[in-house]
Amino acid sequence: MTVQAPYFDALGERNGEVDLPEAIFAEQPNVPVMHQAYLRQLANARQGTASTKTRKDVRGGGAKPYRQKGTGRARHGSIREPSMKGGGKVFGPKPRDFSQRMPKQMRRLALRSALSQKAIDGQVRVIESFVFDEPKTSQASELLDAIGFDNTTLVVLPAPNYTVSRSFENLAHAKIVLARNLNLRDLFSHRYLLLSKDAIELLEENFSPRVKAAAE
Repeated sequence: MTVQAPYFDALGERNGEVDLPEAIFAEQPNVPVMHQAYLRQLANARQGTASTKTRKDVRGGGAKPYRQKGTGRARHGSIREPSMKGGGKVFGPKPRDFSQRMPKQMRRLALRSALSQKAIDGQVRVIESFVFDEPKTSQASELLDAIGFDNTTLVVLPAPNYTVSRSFENLAHAKIVLARNLNLRDLFSHRYLLLSKDAIELLEENFSPRVKAAAE
């Protein structure tokens, strides 16, 4: 099955269609695997540093708050009790590791599924290159308008490019990401995908199902 996407030059002029690698963009979308991989990414991003003080950690409590009988109050033994103001917390959060493990092949399958779904929905565009003499946000905005993006856009580069990154970083609806760092969260949070032509080959090298077979 041939998968194609609109192809644009550096000025945003359309130059027909370009073939996308079937190994990456012709995957049958696997929703359960995408869901699992997405939850894993969110879980791995959690710091897990939230912490509360239990009864043993709260300062004070050496003396009985008030006498055992005759006050009309409950018989508290310590101001560190959870029922007392400023007392310890019961079953409160403690530092923990939220990270989840997932086989590399499943993670690659999830990413290929997301990219294939983008291609199916017609949300993938390919640009020949970026020509920025200097960082210029207005030029980046005009380029996206010329291509026809009317929503959030994820721009994929083959390698770090200071001028291009600085041009796009002030656009609230656009984000720059390197091909090797492409991830589900960015794909799910941006409607359109703008691929630099040179980044396509890197996607195939890093996320193709044949990567493991070649290594073996």
